[in-house]
Amino acid sequence: MKSKNIVILGGGVGGIVAANELRRKLPLSYGITIVEKEKEHFFAASFMWVMNGDRTMDEVRKPFRNLIRKGIDVVHGTVREIDPHNNKVVTNDGELSYDYLIVALGAELVIGSIPGLAESAYTFYSLEGADRLNRALREFNGGIIAIVVSSLPYKCPGALPEGAMLIADYFKKHKTENHVDIQLFTPESQPMPVAGPLLGDSLRMLLEKKGISYHPKHKLTSVDYNRKTLVFEENEPVKYDMLIAIPPHQAPQLLRKAGLANDAGWVPVDRTTLKTKFENIYAIGDVTSINIPGRWDPNIPLLLPKAGVFAHFHAEVVAHQIINAINGEASKRGFTGGGYCMIESGGGRAGFASGEFYAEPSPRLRLGNVSRIWHWGKILFEKWWLSSLGIRKRLLGLIIKIGGTVLRIPVGF
Repeated sequence: MKSKNIVILGGGVGGIVAANELRRKLPLSYGITIVEKEKEHFFAASFMWVMNGDRTMDEVRKPFRNLIRKGIDVVHGTVREIDPHNNKVVTNDGELSYDYLIVALGAELVIGSIPGLAESAYTFYSLEGADRLNRALREFNGGIIAIVVSSLPYKCPGALPEGAMLIADYFKKHKTENHVDIQLFTPESQPMPVAGPLLGDSLRMLLEKKGISYHPKHKLTSVDYNRKTLVFEENEPVKYDMLIAIPPHQAPQLLRKAGLANDAGWVPVDRTTLKTKFENIYAIGDVTSINIPGRWDPNIPLLLPKAGVFAHFHAEVVAHQIINAINGEASKRGFTGGGYCMIESGGGRAGFASGEFYAEPSPRLRLGNVSRIWHWGKILFEKWWLSSLGIRKRLLGLIIKIGGTVLRIPVGF
């Protein structure tokens, strides 16, 4: 059988898992190349621990090569063009041909797309941003902290309530004498609206217990940074003393030119196989657009959230899809819509949200009890992910039983 070339664009969670799983299962005669512009990998789930001072920047990043199996070619460069008709990718380092392509380019932050936002806002959605915000929190003299979702969609919906609660916990821990009023604004109708009203109500109660004011249906249009004022589409302007934003997100523009993206700029895929409109091209993770059953709001279709756990699951599925295609076998493995996240609430405690996003007639999700166990579970997962491959056991899966709940963490290494 003729050997194939597999090219993976993007070295985030999805790209790393896909590359390692393919390398683990395929002979070395099959070429696997991953294109990633960064030479270090940043563990985004820990950015908020950098924000509140529990981690340094160096503790949540590792050399990219340390997380990749031997026998995987790495191109540290920028993707310039995808040519799906000729099976080629153009990077700033030259051209790559492929038999199979995995698009894992993620979502880009475009904080400058809302007038005044870049000049005025801090963010915990980047490593440098989280570190800068940590310094600002230490120097904050009190007043209103506005945390704003600037537009939809955005990755990791659980990060919004989590960030607000960790900031509240930061000031409680440091016993500042200055009054801090945390106000949370979002265009959504509730916290994590894709999860439905029950989980949304649970998160709203958690926020209220922390003294955090929640303001849904507030669509940001601009920021007057001289007057420190937020301007919303159909609500009154709001004053702030510190502004923290989840910046607008967009998919890389080159995907439109390649004919992969929909009108919103994201890549529609088959929800089970992750195939795009091109037979030999798959897309995984944040860059995708996947419709799911149900509508909590009759005017807004539900989409699978953008989160690292889904990139991880997608990557495993696509790796097996490609391996089976190479072997001329029908694939019996597909993405089933399951997902979870651990949401920090402060004080060394976290909740565990989990469920089935493909459930009919609408997603079935729940938020488990907030406890120290889930906080430690998140810490252990961070340590496991950032450990070098040389000291990892070759696990096919890890079963953790916590509080009566069985959680399968896929490994892909």
